[in-house]
Amino acid sequence: MLMKQLIEVYDLLDSSYASGKQVEGYLKGIRSDADVEVYTLKGPKGKTDMVKVRIPGSKGKSKGMDAPTIGLLGRLGGLGARPERIGFVSDGDGALIAISLASKILDMQNKGDYLEGDVFISTHVCPDAPTREHHPVPFMDSPVNMAQVNREEVTEELDAILSVDTTKGNRIINTRGFAISPTVKEGYILKVSESILDLMQMTTGKQPFVYALSQQDITPYGNGLYHLNSILQPATATKAPVIGVAVTTEAPVAGCATGATHITDCEETARFMLEVAKAYGRGECSFYDEGEYERIQYLYGNMEHFQTLGTGNECDDDA
Repeated sequence: MLMKQLIEVYDLLDSSYASGKQVEGYLKGIRSDADVEVYTLKGPKGKTDMVKVRIPGSKGKSKGMDAPTIGLLGRLGGLGARPERIGFVSDGDGALIAISLASKILDMQNKGDYLEGDVFISTHVCPDAPTREHHPVPFMDSPVNMAQVNREEVTEELDAILSVDTTKGNRIINTRGFAISPTVKEGYILKVSESILDLMQMTTGKQPFVYALSQQDITPYGNGLYHLNSILQPATATKAPVIGVAVTTEAPVAGCATGATHITDCEETARFMLEVAKAYGRGECSFYDEGEYERIQYLYGNMEHFQTLGTGNECDDDA
């Protein structure tokens, strides 16, 4: 269970003074030798504090061994929309879950439980991000460009990525809780991972929910095309397979809405992500079928152009 961690982190982030340094102090209070990196990232609409946490596994690459490394990325525009809105906004759930996962895994190590693979956790902390219009409900905007965030948190060390983001401002997903995407890799939308579905079913005790992706959703922001949200933006900057983990609602909810964080849904989402991290490091789950991926590339060629802005594109990065 991660309820304790979520409550502690929510209390930390639900503040006009929330900062990366506060998050660093909180995590180092759990484990003094925690590898936490915090720095300010400046963009066209303000600034935010990047937070990166590297947690070594018992058989991870950081120890010269070969267990794979998973990235758990908390995607968001901001934690708050001050001064327009007071309080923690729905869009902040990605950061809330990512930092809570860091807290939980560090606490597990204090208790003698180590994941086999290294875990990289990243998100950013901004209590006063801008908003922007979006149909059917307004979005939170980001003080920095998505390409900037990708450059900071999508690294060569990652063998697979779970990207968690509030995904409530749409009519594509109509359930409370969370839903996963098909696996996205190098411009391809692949079939949904059976082993990931198994873990989702195990942790929720329900039939798994999978949300629809369009080809536009896996292209970079800035090409002028519609995007469900930024949840699959990491897939534009890596060769690693990426699965979106969407925190969802039955009815559309604005990203800038306050009072819209459902702690039980966040706990269920975080617990699922933790179980995927455990199983992935042990080699007990896969994000995609490697043989089939080789076959589809042989038959249909390289699709990496969908990871770019396209030819002749002159749009802004966050369009």
